[in-house]
Amino acid sequence: MNNLAHLSDRAVLTVSGDDRVSFLQGLVSNDVAGAVAGQAVFAALLTPQGKWLADFFILADVDRLLLDCERALAPMLAQRLTRYRLRAKVTVAPSDIHVYVAWGDAPEFGDLAIVARDPRLPEAGWRVLSGAVLPAPATVTATATDWDAHRLRLGLPDGSRDLETDKTLLLEAGFEELNGVSWTKGCYMGQELTARTKYRGLLKRRLIPVVIEGEPPAPGTPVLRNGLEVGTMRSSLGQRAIAQLRLDALDAALTCGGATLRAEIPAWMKLAGAG
Repeated sequence: MNNLAHLSDRAVLTVSGDDRVSFLQGLVSNDVAGAVAGQAVFAALLTPQGKWLADFFILADVDRLLLDCERALAPMLAQRLTRYRLRAKVTVAPSDIHVYVAWGDAPEFGDLAIVARDPRLPEAGWRVLSGAVLPAPATVTATATDWDAHRLRLGLPDGSRDLETDKTLLLEAGFEELNGVSWTKGCYMGQELTARTKYRGLLKRRLIPVVIEGEPPAPGTPVLRNGLEVGTMRSSLGQRAIAQLRLDALDAALTCGGATLRAEIPAWMKLAGAG
């Protein structure tokens, strides 16, 4: 079965010009050269201190790169990128491109859309970008809520719903396991802290998928272990959620608001220091 959902909370920025690859290469966390036909790159823009600002998918489209990003963060992302343009031959601009996501069977849209596998996990499906609303037979068969339920089952964080601006470290959000950071491509903004966090084993907390028993708590609700705060609730839908948790609290009984939480570690997630 093929599921196709239109994500109205996503937008697309275009990055064009002769220097588009080298320009982004020095700014974002992953290897931009990997964005080729049919293959997307998952990456983030960090502060100079290595804290998260925005994440996005990079797709190639002939003579430009397309950044599939959170709509609410698109103006900030465009402004930040433009600020670093200096003498580079590059233009960053908004677009009217629609963002869809497909999962299940492989989608086939021909010339109607640019399609690339979601590089985070095979089960995450495909990113689908189209300059127009996709007509039949490419009819939308799922909703954004269906996609939200699917990504929560996979344990995938969702931008600013789960990460905190100027606070979250990439490795806290699983970017290493989810193919969102390159250790070999060379320097980029925020690289020093990201590398130090990895090689010195400095992580003390992670974004962890949890199962909720009881009424789902609001985002930002403290998570408690024996009355002491060990994390905060982030995004949720029904009985599944993402919570920011201390690694030493994952095996404990956790409460949040009037609910109890149980950490459910997905197979892709590699934890050190848990227990």
